[in-house]
Amino acid sequence: IFYLIQTVFSPVCLSFIFVLLQIEDIVTHIQDETEGVPIRTVKSFMTKIPSVMCMSLILFWITLSSSVALTAEAMHIGTLIAAQGYFFPISDHVLSLKDDGTFYRFQAPYFWPSNCWEPENTDYAIYLCKRTMQNKTRLELADYEAENLARLQRAFARKWEFIYMQAEAQVKYVIDRKKDKTERKILDSQERAFWDVHRPVPGCVNTTEMDIRKCRRLKNPHRVKKSVYGLAEEGTQSQSPIHTPSHHSRKGTKEDVEKEVILLISYTEQYMEYDPFLMAPEPSNPWTSDDPSLWDLEASKEPSQQRVKKWGFSLEEALKDPAGQDLFLKFLESEFSSENLRFWLSVQDLKRMPQQDVAQRAQDIWTEFLAEGAPSSINLDSHSYERTSQNLKDPGRYSYEDAQDHIYKLMKSDSYTRFLRSNVYQDLLMARKKLVSWCVHTHQCPCHIGPLCYF
Repeated sequence: IFYLIQTVFSPVCLSFIFVLLQIEDIVTHIQDETEGVPIRTVKSFMTKIPSVMCMSLILFWITLSSSVALTAEAMHIGTLIAAQGYFFPISDHVLSLKDDGTFYRFQAPYFWPSNCWEPENTDYAIYLCKRTMQNKTRLELADYEAENLARLQRAFARKWEFIYMQAEAQVKYVIDRKKDKTERKILDSQERAFWDVHRPVPGCVNTTEMDIRKCRRLKNPHRVKKSVYGLAEEGTQSQSPIHTPSHHSRKGTKEDVEKEVILLISYTEQYMEYDPFLMAPEPSNPWTSDDPSLWDLEASKEPSQQRVKKWGFSLEEALKDPAGQDLFLKFLESEFSSENLRFWLSVQDLKRMPQQDVAQRAQDIWTEFLAEGAPSSINLDSHSYERTSQNLKDPGRYSYEDAQDHIYKLMKSDSYTRFLRSNVYQDLLMARKKLVSWCVHTHQCPCHIGPLCYF
């Protein structure tokens, strides 16, 4: 148990999700009705505290069920489990195990790390709106939550009505399910504990940020190197748009090796037809024939079927191709979210500008996308916003690194997936396939490019 929990915080763990599942199996055993920690309702002065357990029982169970003999070690293990939000104190927001009379409550499996996505600011805004709708003293917003709500309301001014309607619908759903007061109280505390992990109280440790690469970036924000698109820290690998095999110094099991081999094979098969060393390109390879026709074709505004297909591999591939970039921008314009891509492209241009123009351009980007009342306001989380505002005190080429990385992930997880399913992309892909079939069967070239045609 000690080894499993320690590997959660190790940057060389083979599979983070695998370790979380192992910890959740331990938590499930702790909640067992016969062999686990007893959960009871505690009577206080004129009130009852439902579904809680005390710290001493947790420590006793950990000591009894593992080889841990010292109370200090059991306390450390319990704190590591609590830091991930599997159980939490009901009296404060500090996710740790304390040697006092504090009562704890188990987190619902719905909010476990392996089941939950990385929550966005819109989810947090809905949660805070729900809190304001509850006319109860215990659910009043704290000062930092009121500030966050005001900031989010300014950031999402265009769709705040939609956010409020979502919060109202969730509150109504709970009421319609006729949950009693005790159930609602437990659910409220579990939801609060979830946000204590992902939006911690000022001064508390953010367990979602405990990553060695993030810690290095905080200490050395300017020690970065360029990758194809975006930035990678010095001494670390850039994030690949496709899950390529990872290499660790630790020896993995047979199953881990098999998974890595399968990933390597699938990656190779995906890019095989685009590798001139494995498949002879048409026209010929410019590096061996001194014929630049292939490069001219790739730079043309009429993309081939191969180019359109490659845009579906990853967002990075779509943005590297000028035609794919233009098509993705048109799609975002149709969804009224083109400011995300325009901000990302502006930051890319900032990195290539002459040094004497960087400071002014950095300020122009702030005015256009991030300043209060900006004409093309973008959605940033509080951490990226604060980091960017601090970097602009001494503007440089990489002042917007955190903001750009956040927007890229937002487009990749949200807009890009809808782009691949949209008629804009699917119609173009099918049109190119039909044109290829027509050319093959008729031996004619409708685009009149002749030998340069690569449809």
